[in-house]
Amino acid sequence: MQIILMHSRFTQAKSVTLSSRHVIFGLFSFLLIITLCAAMMAALTLRLASADLPVLRDLVPVATAEVSNKDKYMKENLAAMAAKLGEMQAQLIRLDALGERVQGLAGVKPEEFNFKELPGRGGPEVTSQPAKELNMEEFQAALDAMSRDVEHRSDYMNVVETKLMGFKVQSKLLPTIQPVNVAYNASGFGWRLDPFSGRSAFHEGIDFSSPTGTPIVAAAGGVVVAAEYHPQFGNMVEIDHGGEIMTRYAHSSKVYVKLGDIVKRGQHIADIGSTGRSTGAHLHFEVHVKGVPQNPHKFLSAGANQANLAALGQK
Repeated sequence: MQIILMHSRFTQAKSVTLSSRHVIFGLFSFLLIITLCAAMMAALTLRLASADLPVLRDLVPVATAEVSNKDKYMKENLAAMAAKLGEMQAQLIRLDALGERVQGLAGVKPEEFNFKELPGRGGPEVTSQPAKELNMEEFQAALDAMSRDVEHRSDYMNVVETKLMGFKVQSKLLPTIQPVNVAYNASGFGWRLDPFSGRSAFHEGIDFSSPTGTPIVAAAGGVVVAAEYHPQFGNMVEIDHGGEIMTRYAHSSKVYVKLGDIVKRGQHIADIGSTGRSTGAHLHFEVHVKGVPQNPHKFLSAGANQANLAALGQK
């Protein structure tokens, strides 16, 4: 290779002849210089980084700091959302259990409504508007709103359960089951001819005629407020059911409860007899509300209707 050099100071052109050996040596020298410069720059950068100089911190690009802040923000939000998701899962488990209890109190069959099964959903795909993707803030807001909705529904279900439980307890305290397993066929509630005097008198209960020793059960749960002998009613039991409701069982041959006992609905409390002012073995049954005698038949009829509805619901 021949290189011709020309300059105004030169009186004539000069030429330099380069052989292939010269060209290869020059390229090798150039590459060596570049490699040495790169190694020096890397060593200088590592030394400055280990020294943690303020000047170096100022030279760090702003983009690196922004990326670090975004990563930190993402991690903090993901941790918060994971905690919120765990709370929602616990709330849903509690809501499922509460729903099953309310379902049982309301008499809804599991095959009719199952809280653990996802409801069916569907609909046409809307293509008139483009789909919108949620950003982190919108997703966090939606998660918080859903958590509040779950909590509100849980509170509502608790109120419903309390009401249903109250109704169920109250229904068990109403004298709605028949105290004797026979149809009352003696005297009904209301005015009648007194069997002893023959004059018109008001009969404050209903009579169940049955042989002596026939079991008498409590028409509802409550507290025994009287278990004694009465000149008119003979061996008598009175039960307070709360809500100013009281039942009386008269003319018994034997009494199996005492004053202050807590009796359950359907519990055996006495046996039929003919004590006191009685013409024969029977149970005289009374229901009082706020001290006023009521027709026991309406309570017993309500209980019979409820039992029939429950039987139909099980079929």
